[in-house]
Amino acid sequence: MYNASPAARFLEQEARGLVTRLARVKPFALLTPSVPAAAVTVAAQSAIESYLATGRQELRARVGSFLRWIRSPEGQHASAAELQRRFTFLRLRFNVVLSQFDIFAEVLTQRSEHETGVLVGGLDVVAAEALEVPGLTGAPPVICYLVRDPGAAIRRARTRLPGGGSNPVAVIRVPRERMIGSGIASSLVHEVGHQGAALLGLVESLRPVLQARQRTAGDSAVAWQLWERWISEIVADLWSAAKVGVAAPLGLIGVVSLPRAFVFRINAEDPHPAPWIRVKISCAMGNAMYPHPQWDRLAALWGQLYPLSDAGDVQQPLFKLLETTIPELVQIMLAHRPTSLGGRSLRDALRAGDRQPQQLAALFRSWNREPMKMREHPPTLVFAAIGQARADGILQAEEESRLLAYLLTYWALRSTLDIAEVCATTQPRMRARWKSAELPSAAVLAAV
Repeated sequence: MYNASPAARFLEQEARGLVTRLARVKPFALLTPSVPAAAVTVAAQSAIESYLATGRQELRARVGSFLRWIRSPEGQHASAAELQRRFTFLRLRFNVVLSQFDIFAEVLTQRSEHETGVLVGGLDVVAAEALEVPGLTGAPPVICYLVRDPGAAIRRARTRLPGGGSNPVAVIRVPRERMIGSGIASSLVHEVGHQGAALLGLVESLRPVLQARQRTAGDSAVAWQLWERWISEIVADLWSAAKVGVAAPLGLIGVVSLPRAFVFRINAEDPHPAPWIRVKISCAMGNAMYPHPQWDRLAALWGQLYPLSDAGDVQQPLFKLLETTIPELVQIMLAHRPTSLGGRSLRDALRAGDRQPQQLAALFRSWNREPMKMREHPPTLVFAAIGQARADGILQAEEESRLLAYLLTYWALRSTLDIAEVCATTQPRMRARWKSAELPSAAVLAAV
């Protein structure tokens, strides 16, 4: 028995207590009960579990080093204050590990909710498909969950987590109150757009262009200054309009239909455009990609719901200036050719050949004759067609909700069965590999 001071004995037990409590933090695969269709993808589950297991393993190693040091001659001669200082950093790291566990626990435990878990699993499928763009590689897994807040948000993959470390997956939260209507696609694909823009470096490449335009804009410089400030949200709205058509501004209207004081509030410190002008931009981007009179009609309707005269004498001139520069802003964005797209423009990369309003309307009419056919199309195309039908007034809200609930359930189930089929076809080969492989070491097993 080493000659330990009271402080050393106390802190040794505290450190051992950290390891004991850490051992109760189990992998989610052992904690989260859900039907297979509600589970996150294998790639997402693996990325999360590996990241958290590495954090637990690192913490165990740090505690082990602390316990060895406290028994060493140096540790035995250290003051109580020094012992406490070193232990405090261990405890802070322990809290970081738990906080990162809780981030993902909030997402994954929701998968056990009856029906809700499966619907959220369907949103995962929609989000993954919405992130697909020709030329975009290395897309991370995407997982979704519901919150009570009115707005959606994303914790992008490869961004810093609280306490350090890089987020292994993209985590999108969507408002529970939007479940289920075509408006959910607007919020979901907007957040996917933030991840896509980050992977392609769109905001970083567009900002210098807008700053250069600001320097030559003369009296409209203030408008270009605001566009440059708001570009991250505008790009995400462009992604949404490109993927789900008129469902994007319709869903946006559902989000930003607020008291007039908020709709006409311009805040240069907020990355979000003022709601009044944001809806106008969304309609303009949709019209530039998929020309049709519906976009102008929707923009005019928004102007009737919130007359610009309500903005007040001070703000009206700025809103008018912003509105006059929208066409040029949209053209700059769509003609932009970031190096990440290999010479292609944003218009070429994002515009889909099957999202023209007339095509979407015809597609929805064909589904009236053969409803099961809609299951064969990409989820964002289905959302776009259903949103178009809603805009055309041929689909009521009640039927829309029933239809989308069925489709989300189907997509979640199909994704699960597709993965199961892949696993079944590779099982004989994997079994042979397991037989020839060595068993994992105790240290590896302890890490989980």
